[in-house]
Amino acid sequence: MSAHSLSDLRAVNSFAGLPAAFHTRLAPQPLNNPRLLRANADAARLIGLDPAVLDTPEFLSVFSGARPLPGGDTLAAVYSGHQFGVWAGQLGDGRAHLLGEVEGPEGPWELQLKGSGMTPYSRMGDGRAVLRSSVREYLASEAMHGLGVPTTRALALVVSDDPVMRETVETAAIVTRMSPSFVRFGSFEHWSSRRQPDQLRILADYVIDRYYPECREAQDDAASILNLLRAVTRRTARLMADWQAVGFCHGVMNTDNMSILGLTLDYGPYGFMDGFRLGHVCNHSDTEGRYSWNRQPSVALWNLYRLGGSLHALVPDVDGLRAVLDEYEPVFTRAFHERMAAKLGLAAWGPDDEPLLDDMLKLMDANQADFTLAWRRLADAVSGQRSVFEDLFIDRPAAAAWLDRLLARHAQDGRPEPEVAEAMNGVNPLYVLRNHLAEEAIRAAKAGDASEIDTLLKLLRNPYVEQPGHERYAGLPPDWAGSIEVSCSS
Repeated sequence: MSAHSLSDLRAVNSFAGLPAAFHTRLAPQPLNNPRLLRANADAARLIGLDPAVLDTPEFLSVFSGARPLPGGDTLAAVYSGHQFGVWAGQLGDGRAHLLGEVEGPEGPWELQLKGSGMTPYSRMGDGRAVLRSSVREYLASEAMHGLGVPTTRALALVVSDDPVMRETVETAAIVTRMSPSFVRFGSFEHWSSRRQPDQLRILADYVIDRYYPECREAQDDAASILNLLRAVTRRTARLMADWQAVGFCHGVMNTDNMSILGLTLDYGPYGFMDGFRLGHVCNHSDTEGRYSWNRQPSVALWNLYRLGGSLHALVPDVDGLRAVLDEYEPVFTRAFHERMAAKLGLAAWGPDDEPLLDDMLKLMDANQADFTLAWRRLADAVSGQRSVFEDLFIDRPAAAAWLDRLLARHAQDGRPEPEVAEAMNGVNPLYVLRNHLAEEAIRAAKAGDASEIDTLLKLLRNPYVEQPGHERYAGLPPDWAGSIEVSCSS
């Protein structure tokens, strides 16, 4: 049964039940003259909220930071972390407020405002988010969900004319994001770095009991924590395979941005690739290319080692911790091969398929072929329309030769071409959140027009199915798209 008002939601607030050292209770700093730009009915259903509530003054008041969530317990969480490979010390929710946790039809969801004002963890920040970054996060989380990639979700986007200084003066916004938990690798690093094993154990017990009960070993705490690390390692490995398969670059894979649940968390300078580069860097602030596309899987493992190192205070068995982390590479490789086999139209991955995939990626890299369209048009090539694929490559003879190899590999499987093409279109999206599409939505939103957000969400929620009349959203990016830069301020 749907809740017909926010007061009808079932608040549980489990994170707020942790000791006071884990967070600071404080109210958000509301926006002046807030306006609800958009709210997400799909996300509302996850918490059992009637979508009709989204249009009420009560909803705007709560999610602009003016009123607390009924039954909630508002706080900002503390954590620490490594940023760009360097220990950054204490961090925390510097511009976010956790309003509370709500029990939904299929489990609990924490509701968090991002851009809701300063907290004790703001450091040099102003506690605000701008319209530009908030639109990008609202769209990206829903786009990733549509692609089947584990992610936080977005419930609401509230805007204001309040000025915020970034590279230029922009306007403020608050995005409400949802997750079963916002605990990060850095949450564990915080207590380990402070040599407070009792607090570290409290956090580990909380995460196991709340989110990984299958990891609990009776009378064996060390085994339970090893099981936790194994579960997180496997989820993270599969998440990296998902990112690589859709051409997604996170841009800022710091340990404080890594979810303990294996979700895509903290959308800042992310990007879906247009022209493919193995070493593509989406974050203009990442001058050394630490978080390039081809390095994301290894960075995730590096981050997992930081998590494992934090848990060492509770598990003295270094060999046991290392053995768990050694499981990352085979899990990632298997998941990545499964996804790439499906994208290539193969019935299953075989040991001889590695050169076929490697040569495809090298060919795309050398020609800067569009990542999304190159994969999508393979199904057309399988159906006999080879030119639509080959047209994406400057070196057409090389593309044609590679395509011959793929079709010969398909012949070994012996499946009917229509069946293969249909399966490929089910895993190779036609629509992704390209930077220029997000930029067009941002420009419209600045003028008070949310129609581009609506159009994009319609397409991105079902990205594998062609929508007639929306051809430009599936086309090559315009020339001006190459000048778009996203950075840590995004």
